Order: sequence, then structure tokens, then C-alpha cells
Amino acid sequence: MAIAALSTVVEWYDFTLFLYFATVLARVFHGGGGGSLAATLAGFALSYLMRPLGAVVFGHFGDRHGRRPAMLVSMALMTAAMLATALLPTHARIGPAAGALLILLRCVMAFSVGGEYTGVVAYLLEGARPERRGFVTSLASAASEVGGLLAVGVSALTVAALSTAELDDWGWRVPFLVGAALAGGVLLARATMEESPEFLRQRAADTVPDRPLRHVARHHRGSIARSFAISALGSITYYVGITYVPVFLTSAGGVGERQALTLSTVAAVAVIAATPLAGALSDRVGRRPVLVVLAIAAALLPIGAFAAMAGGSTPLIVAGAVALACLGGGVSAVGAVATAEQFPGEGRLTGLALGATAATAVFGGFTPWLAQTLIERTGSPAVPGAMIAVVALAVLPVLLGLPDLRPKIRGGDG
Repeated sequence: MAIAALSTVVEWYDFTLFLYFATVLARVFHGGGGGSLAATLAGFALSYLMRPLGAVVFGHFGDRHGRRPAMLVSMALMTAAMLATALLPTHARIGPAAGALLILLRCVMAFSVGGEYTGVVAYLLEGARPERRGFVTSLASAASEVGGLLAVGVSALTVAALSTAELDDWGWRVPFLVGAALAGGVLLARATMEESPEFLRQRAADTVPDRPLRHVARHHRGSIARSFAISALGSITYYVGITYVPVFLTSAGGVGERQALTLSTVAAVAVIAATPLAGALSDRVGRRPVLVVLAIAAALLPIGAFAAMAGGSTPLIVAGAVALACLGGGVSAVGAVATAEQFPGEGRLTGLALGATAATAVFGGFTPWLAQTLIERTGSPAVPGAMIAVVALAVLPVLLGLPDLRPKIRGGDG
């Protein structure tokens, strides 16, 4: 279980790194001209279309053949994609084809990540004691924040140590090589994992679904809708409220790349501490009350936070970034266990693919690009906060109607 939780460090290291390095990658792969940053973020958004497909493929595989083999294959594919990214030729060498190759590898990465996070969440949920599921499953979210912290730390060190010319020439490759080495190490460690006890139960009872997709679509449509709503809020608070912030500070807040990365490091430390606390709280009072409070906060806080950060005052920037990061981390922590608990063990990975991962594709990958585009067109720095608020208000009725997910001591599927 520890290896499973820590393995989410890799996937979020890579995807967070891409956003933290967006301005650098815009110069390296798109020439740095007008619209290059938007093109880079659009590529990030486009790659997310592959995430639901990967989640369905790996979900089917994991529901039919076990969580462990599915997670091994997804990590192997992630390792290969990260190494290939580090070795890509740049725009200066092959022109626009460099940007196309970068997008292609982003698609491969998104495909593999599609099945990775849901597999880890299901594995942790199924191996934890019922009264500790919120805390244990939140470790996947906490580990992803560690990946984000590692990404911003490596990025900050790389940017600080090199000149802009060195960074654009070869320095940008260093963080991706670090990620490839990290993924390879996790792949070796993951080979020692045991199979999920829930899947072993299904195999012993001969209840493993032959066609997980049809099984879930027929029997758990309401669960798919609820997991979509929960993940929509978690995705937009995470991708706009956490990973987009460095780009926002650099482009709209008048902050340099080095300072933006440093501030993001502070926010990452704060959210790592807040995430397991939110998961543990949901074990005590239930998932629904915590999610409702977080949704109300998401409707009220972000607009003012983004407007304050755009003012350029360092204390306000730090306060806004930390508040948004804690909000996103809290929703991700409780959302992970809440979405997984919507489904029984049979078909759980496929159900998460159709609900939670589909929402992440829409409200995760596209939202940084949309936020940047809307700011450029409207000139309003509060737009990202308004996006979060709209989703929070739309999701709130669903959260209020969630079944009581207060954990019970007696076991079961959740």
C-alpha cells in the first residue's frame, strides 16, 4: 500500500512539471512567438482527451485481471514517455514538428495516467480498514502533491542555476530526465506489490465481471454521475487553483518565473499537510459534510484570491496561493475516497474511468488553457476564480444529495 501511494508522485510530477515549465516549453517547442504559451497549454488540454480512453482500457484490464498488473503496465508506459520527452528535438532544430512531437508524447502520458490514479485509489481503498479509508486513500492525493512539490523544486533549481539561453538550449531536459529516473525506480518497487484483497475476494467468489464496461453502465449509472460531479470540483480546484497558478503569476501577476516557482513550492508544502487532515476528517464526520463545506468555500474564495494575487503584493500572493492550494488539496483528498466508494468492487476501476476520469479530462486538462485564453480576451484576472465558483455552485446540489458515506466499522465494499 505504501508503494502504491507513493507511486502517484510520478504521474503528478510529470504533469505538474509540464505546467510549471509551460513558459519555457513555449519557447523551446513553439518558438516563443505570439500565441506560443496558449499553444503549449492547448497541447496540454488536447492530451487530456486521451486520459478517459486510457482509464477505460486500464480499468477494464484491472477489473478483469487484477489491480497489480494494470498498475505495472501503466507505470512502464509512463517511464518510456517521460524518457522520450527528455530526448525530444527542439523547435530550433526541426521547426513546428517539435511541438507536434511534444503533444504526441503528452497524449501517451495522459493515456497511461488515465488508468494510474484510479487504480491506485481503488487499491488503497480496498486494502484499508473501513474506518481509515478516508485517511489511507487521501495518501494518494498527498503523494501527488509531493510529486508537484518535487516538480516545482526541480524546476526552481534548474531555472535558478542556468541562464535563459542554457535553459532553452539543454537545461529544460534535466527535470524530465529526473522524472524518467524516478518512474523507473517506482516501476521496480511496484513489482513487489501484492494483489488487492478485494480482487482476490472476487476471484475466489467467481464474481469478476466478464465485461466491466457493460456491467457498470447497466447497474451503476447514478454512481457514475455522482463520481463525475465530485471529480469535476476536485479537478478544477486542483488544475486552476494549484497547477495553473505559476502560469497565472508569470503572465498576469507580473511575477518572474523564479519567484512564481518559489511561491508554488510554499503552496505545495501547505497542501501536503492539509490533504491527509481532510481525509482523516471525512473518516470522523463522513464524506458529504466535508465536501459540502469545501464546495461552499470554492464558490466564495477563488475570485478574491486570484484578484488579490494579480495585484503583485507578495503577502497577498502567498496567502492566495496557499489558500487555493489547501482548498484544492482538500477536495482531492475527500473526492478520491468518495468517488471510489460510489462503486462496489466489481467494476470499480471502470466506474471510476467513466465518472471521475471523464470529469478530470473536461475540468482538468482544458481549464488552464481556458483560463489563460479568457484572461487574454477579457483582461480580468478574476476569471480563473469565477470558473471555479461556477463549477462549485453547479456541483453543490449533487453533493447535498449524496448518500450518507459515513464510514462504518463493519467491512464491505464502501
